[in-house]
Amino acid sequence: MKYTHEFLKDMPKTDLHLHLDGSLRIPSLIEMAKNIKIELPSYDDQGLKDTVFKDKYQNLGEYLKGFKYTCDVLRDLENLERASYELAIDNQNEGVNYIEVRFAPQLLMNPAKNIGMKEILHRVNDGLLRAKNEYNQKKDKGLEFDYGIICCAMRMFNEKFSPYYSDIFKLMPNQKPAYVISNTAMELTTGAIKLRDEDGLPIVGIDLAGEEAGYPAVNFKDSYELAHRNFLNKTVHAGEAYGAESIFQAITDCYADRIGHGYSLFDSELIVHPKIKDKKKYIQNLASFIADKRITIEVCLTSNLQTNPDLKDIKDHHFKDMLKNRMATTICTDNRLVSNTTVTDEYKLATDNFDIPIKILKDIVAYGFKKSFHSGSYVEKREYAKRAMNYFDQIAKKHNISL
Repeated sequence: MKYTHEFLKDMPKTDLHLHLDGSLRIPSLIEMAKNIKIELPSYDDQGLKDTVFKDKYQNLGEYLKGFKYTCDVLRDLENLERASYELAIDNQNEGVNYIEVRFAPQLLMNPAKNIGMKEILHRVNDGLLRAKNEYNQKKDKGLEFDYGIICCAMRMFNEKFSPYYSDIFKLMPNQKPAYVISNTAMELTTGAIKLRDEDGLPIVGIDLAGEEAGYPAVNFKDSYELAHRNFLNKTVHAGEAYGAESIFQAITDCYADRIGHGYSLFDSELIVHPKIKDKKKYIQNLASFIADKRITIEVCLTSNLQTNPDLKDIKDHHFKDMLKNRMATTICTDNRLVSNTTVTDEYKLATDNFDIPIKILKDIVAYGFKKSFHSGSYVEKREYAKRAMNYFDQIAKKHNISL
């Protein structure tokens, strides 16, 4: 079933997979760069779209190129707060009521300027909170707006990734990179828990981002165990550039509550473990397990099209297999700037190309609220989700859509 853009924009929505450093406004990026003297390939909208933030990319490497420039400008605290505020506003303007903003604080930290994890997360929260308060004071807002913050650890990095990472390698010159990387992830998790518990920041989860192949989730088991023991929710980028085994590790070794992307779950050719003889059965068993446990897949359609050269047609996306297997899915943008998309656009892409009757659409929307890492209690999250679904019914009725 196809739906109008107006209905999809009006209905309540979430974005649970939303990278702050991939979702800036281009005019703001240009202004920020000029203010702190960061060199860009171009200083006008179209020039940046032609050279960096394209509609199509040749591969993941080209897709990631733009993050150098966004991270450069976000190492300034004023820019960071502004970008967070504007991101919330952009979502509110298209009917997105709940977002979970994720980023890697350690990519932005600069010890030489005394910009640490605490300063960065407080500034991000300041921007998001200001936008939340402004929106929720409106009388005609419909469903209220809320948010959470997810801290990303990097699967791999080197001393060129950020000033902080450079210092870390200098402090541990005799250690292997894998040891440095895993212990840096542990430091991130420890800091996230501390800032949540002592400063009251709405840090709702941790994530593992970056290059997937060659950097397995099991390397970060200790960090995820620490999060698990401290009631910090867990999501993992898995099945984006590697197969079902990566997703299995994310669930079994890292206690993942949700999976970021999960695109490659159904690609049997990506399974390499010699003990897995019947690859199709392995995939089916894993898909059934994920569905049964309601481990939610954060689906990013446009991003997958842009970073997977073999995916020529959106109709070939494994979202269709997720729907067929009755898996819990939620529609996300990944990166609003880098992928040139919105949540409404992603829902339009999904509903135009896959069979999604209104009941299934409502379920997908509901998973976004019910499987969020909402910072309130379970009862509070449940009540918020219920209000969202009641609002969904109102919007459907307004657009003459029968439930």
